[in-house]
Amino acid sequence: MTDQEYAQVEEILGRMPNYTEAGLFAVMWSEHCSYKNTKSLLRKFPSEGPQVLQGPGEGAGIVDIGEGQAVVFKAESHNHPSAVEPYEGAATGVGGIIRDIFSMGAQPIALLDSLRFAPLDQEHTKYIFQEVVNGIAGYGNCIGIPTVGGEIAFDECYRGNPLVNVMCVGLMDQKDIQKGRASGEGNSILYVGAKTGRDGIHGATFASVEFNDEHETQRSAVQVGDPFMEKLLMDACIEVVKTCQDILIGIQDMGAAGLVSSSSEMADKAGSGLVLDLDKVPQRELEMTPYEMMLSESQERMLLCVKKGHEDRIVEIFKRYHLDAVKIGYVTSDQRYRLYHHGQKVADVPVASLAEAPECENPSQMPERIRQASVESYQPQVEDPTKILKDLLQRPTIASKRQAVYQSYDSMVRTQTVVGPGSDAAVLRIRGSQKALAMTTDCNARYIALDPRVGGMMAVSEAARNIVASGGQPLAVTDCLNFGNPKDPEIFYEMKESVEGIVEACLQLHTPVISGNVSLNNESNGQAIYPTPMIGMVGLIKEIKHITRQHFKKAGDLIYLIGKTGQAFNGSEIQLMQTGKIEGCLFDFDLEEEVANQKAVLSAIQEDFLQSAHDLSEGGLAVGLAECLFSTGLGLDAFFDGKVEQVFSEDQSRFIVSISSEQREAFEAKYGEGFTYLGRVTDEGEYRLETQTGTIHASVEELNRLWEGAIGCQLKEKESLL
Repeated sequence: MTDQEYAQVEEILGRMPNYTEAGLFAVMWSEHCSYKNTKSLLRKFPSEGPQVLQGPGEGAGIVDIGEGQAVVFKAESHNHPSAVEPYEGAATGVGGIIRDIFSMGAQPIALLDSLRFAPLDQEHTKYIFQEVVNGIAGYGNCIGIPTVGGEIAFDECYRGNPLVNVMCVGLMDQKDIQKGRASGEGNSILYVGAKTGRDGIHGATFASVEFNDEHETQRSAVQVGDPFMEKLLMDACIEVVKTCQDILIGIQDMGAAGLVSSSSEMADKAGSGLVLDLDKVPQRELEMTPYEMMLSESQERMLLCVKKGHEDRIVEIFKRYHLDAVKIGYVTSDQRYRLYHHGQKVADVPVASLAEAPECENPSQMPERIRQASVESYQPQVEDPTKILKDLLQRPTIASKRQAVYQSYDSMVRTQTVVGPGSDAAVLRIRGSQKALAMTTDCNARYIALDPRVGGMMAVSEAARNIVASGGQPLAVTDCLNFGNPKDPEIFYEMKESVEGIVEACLQLHTPVISGNVSLNNESNGQAIYPTPMIGMVGLIKEIKHITRQHFKKAGDLIYLIGKTGQAFNGSEIQLMQTGKIEGCLFDFDLEEEVANQKAVLSAIQEDFLQSAHDLSEGGLAVGLAECLFSTGLGLDAFFDGKVEQVFSEDQSRFIVSISSEQREAFEAKYGEGFTYLGRVTDEGEYRLETQTGTIHASVEELNRLWEGAIGCQLKEKESLL
């Protein structure tokens, strides 16, 4: 807390807080728990719509998908913990977001991640990369939830501060929806799950401060997870939800700030008070103080509110799963939060004061780099376009993540996965129906660094394109807003403007923001990351037959491009590759055109025209066409009516699609204006793309080999001794 905040606590209490009370306010008023620097921005997000059953404010958001069912999803960050202890940091990030989903009464069905690292040119960076991947795999695989998708990018700005964002998706019957409430005077508060230790104390405040070499030593702030315990906890909680609706009042995960956060938030949302007896809290270490018990972020713990006199039913269920279930307190009507330890009252504060931190007003100023940015578009040097394509395919942000990452994940457990990692969006079927869910995570932070508002629009739009390319109708958004220090006026400008861009795109695409997370102070030794507001999105595929993949299907099919291609090189992969930096004004973006193109592609899929669909992003048309060929044994023969460098342009709102040649006349009659014919799929295994000023010609097998092996080769390279 700042001196001013401490003074406010004294004013609220009418006295000095004791040590325990000061700790409660410190974690609850941290940015990670209170969003005190960002509430004014978050209120701008559209969060309502006919499909929204639960918006922000609970463990996760919920969307109606018809027939009495709902999809539940949310994303969380675990950035600073992953920089210090990458395996446990990533693993416990997975565990926490899973608990958010089943706390709503849903069965978690899928995990996705969004990761950012520095280039893999130093041994420590390689260690961080591999341990984060291992942590995500180790936790998700053990608990039996498939990791089905995500995205990974590499930039120097993440050298000391990697980003580990994890999204979880769940499925449920609407009748089972739960909320984190502690209401009804006299009703019982039950602590369930693992015992409390000293791990993770001040994890919330650790996540809310600037990161530097000094904080590298704060390993006690990183929790230690047990996925096998989490599996038992998940199954027990879901059984309680399904069999104890008549006595279960509320349920909430003990996540950031542990017991104090979950209990005070449950009481505040219900307008009630609580009395907790800390002697009853299950502990795995001796002589823990009230401060330690309340602030510990030990994993695999939940808090339940249960009707008075019915506790034994809940206790019996958890006993069958070999888990603690202990009454530690009860609900009051006085809106006070009181803690007792060894018969002594150790805290007595108003519940609302913990949950409602004072909001911060931060100055905003356009960054100098944006103010002085050149309006001219970077012009790449393309003497040998075939070599450029090969080089781009080996760039780690573009290169295949299959061998280095996806093979570590179990993407098929539960056998609902139809399209797994590496595609535009992951797709899972919904058993017992003809429906499926498409899901994705997206953000190109380079674009946002050049123009936060337009880049924010692009992040939402790319997520929606990925859903549409898979045959889905975008439903809603979750986010992880990763930024630097909000007290820096230039960084707060980035936040404010990117939120405005996200808002505008969500309104146009009818995708309300139903949940999310803010992660600030992502800096290392004073150097901030790129503004990185990750967008997670889920869409509904109404009929399984409309599931669409990005790969071309058969020789003879016709290839079309939808969207305009210009000179979009500022912030592009080719600019970074050739100059070592991104700069200039971000290229133009037309949100209306984006919406129109998405509608056209989804309509063409639903009318059974398209054999494949793939959105274009990093690397542009040349890279996108190659990605459509990999693992198919096919080739292409195409002509782009423009200059050769334009095939590397990263204009937005574009898709590559293919159709059967028999449908050409009908397809062009309906969609001819928006779709440009490029050429044909061949069975020769050759990539041939001609332009007005040059040709790319290569073996698809060679391109695929370079793309598949690039990250593995970088991980094996020894760090230079120079």
